[in-house]
Amino acid sequence: MTETLKTETLANRRVLLVIGGGITAYKALDLIRRLRERGASVCPVLTAGAQEFVTPLAAAALAGERAHTDLFDRAEEADIGHIKLARQADAVVVAPATANLMARMAGGHAADLATTILLATTLPILIAPAMNVQMWAHPATRRNRATLEADGVRLVGPNAGKMAEAETGPGRMAEPTEIADALETMLAEAGAAAPGLGFLSGRPSTAARPLSGRRVVVTSGPTHEPIDPVRYLANRSSGRQGHAIAAAAAAAGAAVTLVSGPVSIPDPAGVTVVRVETAREMLSAVAAALPADIAVFAAAVADWRPETEAGSKKIKKDGSGPAPLTLVENPDILSTVSHLETGRPPLVVGFAAETDTVLDHARAKIARKGCDLIVANDVSVAGGVMGGTDNTVHLIHRDGTLETWPRLGKGEVARRLVTHLAGLLGR
Repeated sequence: MTETLKTETLANRRVLLVIGGGITAYKALDLIRRLRERGASVCPVLTAGAQEFVTPLAAAALAGERAHTDLFDRAEEADIGHIKLARQADAVVVAPATANLMARMAGGHAADLATTILLATTLPILIAPAMNVQMWAHPATRRNRATLEADGVRLVGPNAGKMAEAETGPGRMAEPTEIADALETMLAEAGAAAPGLGFLSGRPSTAARPLSGRRVVVTSGPTHEPIDPVRYLANRSSGRQGHAIAAAAAAAGAAVTLVSGPVSIPDPAGVTVVRVETAREMLSAVAAALPADIAVFAAAVADWRPETEAGSKKIKKDGSGPAPLTLVENPDILSTVSHLETGRPPLVVGFAAETDTVLDHARAKIARKGCDLIVANDVSVAGGVMGGTDNTVHLIHRDGTLETWPRLGKGEVARRLVTHLAGLLGR
C-alpha cells in the first residue's frame, strides 16, 4: 500500500483515541501526531490510569482539541456527551489496551468514560494490547482476547521485545506507525461511511458488507461421541476459529447459521447458533441450514464413534481389564455437502488440521473431498494452534493455487478469509 493511498484512507477521518493506563501511554502521544500527519483528526480520551503517565494537556496540545477524561463532566453530560463521543467518529483506537482495559471491554463494563464509550459505540474498534509477558500469556487474557475478537474488535500487536520490567517476550505495544497502518487497513476493508460522519446508523455501508443478502453456514468446535453417560471421544478444538469466521461473516452482512459442537466460548453476536454434540447431529443441523451460498466446515469432527450406542449406565471396572471399544466411522460432513447433486453451496470450504506434511495432506484432502477451498494449518503441539488464539494457514484452491498467510490472530484470519470468500463468490 503506497503512502499516498494511506493518506487518502485517513484524510478527513475522525478517530476517537482511548489511552489506557500503561507505561506505553507515552507512545499514544506520538500516535496522535502520526494520525494527524495522515490527515485524520483525533479526539483523545484518557483513563484515570493514563493520566498517571501522560497529561490531558499534552494529549490536547498534540490533537488540537480538548482531551476528555470524566464521565460525570457537567458541561459535557448535559447533552449526553459520552454518547456523542461514541458516535461522532469513524473509528475507535485503544492504545495502549492494558490487561485491565481488555478485561473490562470483554466483560461489558461501563465504570468510567472510556469503557462507557466502548460499550456504547457502534464504530469499528482497533486495540493495541500492551502488558507484561505473563499477563499477556495468562488464560484470562487469552479468553478476553478471544471474546473481543468474536465481537469484531481488531488487534494490532503486541510485539515481542524488551519490556519495562527488564523482561523480554510478547507484550510490547505496536509502534505508532504500525497502529496507524492497521487503522488504515481496517477502514479501507470496512468501506467506512462518509468521512467525519462515522457509523451513525450503527450499520456499515454496502461496501463494508460484501455478503449482504447471502447465507453462510459455519461449523465450529469439536464433536463429542459418547461411550457411556459420562465418557466420550473428543479432541482439543476450542471453536475459536469457527466462531470467529461466523462473526466475520455476520459483520460482512451475511445471514449466518453457526452449527457448534460443545465449546466454552461465547456465541458470536448476530448469528443463529445451533448446538450439537455428535457428528451425526452436526450433519443433520447442516442439512437443515441449507441452502446457503457459502459453507465453511471449520469444526474438528470426530472421525470415529463407538459402535455400540451409549446406554444409560456408566461402564464399571470389574477387575478383568478394560472393556473392548469397537469404533465405526462417522459421516464425512465436508464430503457429503461437497458432493450434493442438488442444493450444493456455490462455495464449500474445508479445514485440514494436520500435524505433519501439512500441504501434501491438504492437497490430497481437497481432491478427495470435492470442496472448492481447503484452509490448512499445522496443529502439532509445537504449533500451539489447537485451542490457542493464533493460527498460520495455507489456502489451497481446487485448481492448485496456494496462498500462505503469516501467523495471525484467529479473528484476523477469519476477517481475511471472509473477504477472500466474498471475492470468490462475486467472481
